[in-house]
Amino acid sequence: MRFSQIALGLVTLSVGTSNAFTAHPPQSPAFVSRTSLASLAEPVGRSKDEIASELASGKVLEGGQVIDFSSVKGPSKAEQALEEARKKVVAANILNQPYASSLQDEILGINQDVIKEVGHALGMFADEVAVQKTGAYLRSLAPAGTFEPKEETYTSFTEAEKAEFSQILEKAYVESGEVTSAFAKTFYLGTQIMNEEARAAIWAVYVWCRRTDEIVDAPRESDEDMLTDLASWEVRLENLWKYGEVVDVLDLCLLDIRIKYPNLPIAPFVDMIRGMLMDVPNLGQDRYDTFEELHLYCYRVAGTVGLMSMPVFGCAPGFTEEQAKEPALSLGVAFQITNILRDIGEDAVTRGRVYLPQDDMKKFGVTEEQILAQRIDENYINLMKYEISRARMYYDRALRGVPMLAEESRLPVQSSLDCYGQILDKIEENGYDTLTKRAYVSKWEKLFTIPFSWYRTQEISKILPLPGDKPLSHEQP
Repeated sequence: MRFSQIALGLVTLSVGTSNAFTAHPPQSPAFVSRTSLASLAEPVGRSKDEIASELASGKVLEGGQVIDFSSVKGPSKAEQALEEARKKVVAANILNQPYASSLQDEILGINQDVIKEVGHALGMFADEVAVQKTGAYLRSLAPAGTFEPKEETYTSFTEAEKAEFSQILEKAYVESGEVTSAFAKTFYLGTQIMNEEARAAIWAVYVWCRRTDEIVDAPRESDEDMLTDLASWEVRLENLWKYGEVVDVLDLCLLDIRIKYPNLPIAPFVDMIRGMLMDVPNLGQDRYDTFEELHLYCYRVAGTVGLMSMPVFGCAPGFTEEQAKEPALSLGVAFQITNILRDIGEDAVTRGRVYLPQDDMKKFGVTEEQILAQRIDENYINLMKYEISRARMYYDRALRGVPMLAEESRLPVQSSLDCYGQILDKIEENGYDTLTKRAYVSKWEKLFTIPFSWYRTQEISKILPLPGDKPLSHEQP
């Protein structure tokens, strides 16, 4: 489904669909036929008033090309449905239930597809008491004021218990790394050039996002079960931020980085859940009239990951996270546009989704019927050139943010930016055919790119840039 590369650049998380955290199998022929016909009908999800209300609440950042939609939540059917589900979750007192509502043998957000991809069970190596004791121990290490006061069941710990808790947390991080490696190989490669603490923190962020995506995408009997699980997931997030509460063993990683990075905001996590809802049939949106509408989606499924990552990456002396926010969000938009362009054919044929702005399609004379028929013509090629140009503009804006990062964070961000940007080159090499061909950057091409990425992070590159590189400036492009 949706959520995209770490918008500060560390990522190329994508495996398959229009958002980088998904690798779901194609739908059945019946689904394809049904959605192909439905794709030509009037959208039944978010209304134009709902969309307009949220767009009006965004904050235009410097330069006017990037909009910060942080914490934007307009009245909508999706919000109402999620709120009703939250009430049921609270009333049924199932917040401490680690399992999905319809999948009692799996922890929430870790379904059989994930387990199969990793190759073994996940999150089952510690019982509930051990998880809660480890959570209490971690909370005891947090600076005063990190969490709101709440009565603790476990308040004293032996040295042997502390050693056990450390082992449990370490194992949780190991499994987080395994999930990251299984689903986001390029992203995982990028984390290998980070220091150990930052690498583990980014794995924790990835796994939370992965689980959120799986909650929405997992096969279920009804959407009601999905909303129940998503509502429970959101309340769990709020309680972790507020009280430091954990439910299952993988939550411990998020609790740990919540303590280690006290300026890590909850807003992008909540906003990503809204991004998930945007792809839910009958509640979300499968057509985008304008780029402004798509921009909101890009923020929620991609820009949010950058904001989650910024405290981990850190800023260079003389720069603040507020200054780095615009480049981070620019990279989120660039990554998500790249995903969308790469997966146009797959999204339309197998999922009934067309993310390309309808205004742009009309401008270049491209129709949905043409996309479903997988027909490439001059109009389609010109549309691709236009969208690629827009994506590169956002990559250029994002580049300004690399020197704003702490020195040790620049290479993973720069290398991921460079590798992901090459997907656009591959689209061009494929004759702009994103309907029947998949733009793919090989592992060896990515490895070959890293030395050039390293050079770009050095001071000498400002004096002697690589051939074809534009002079770097902190000014708006």
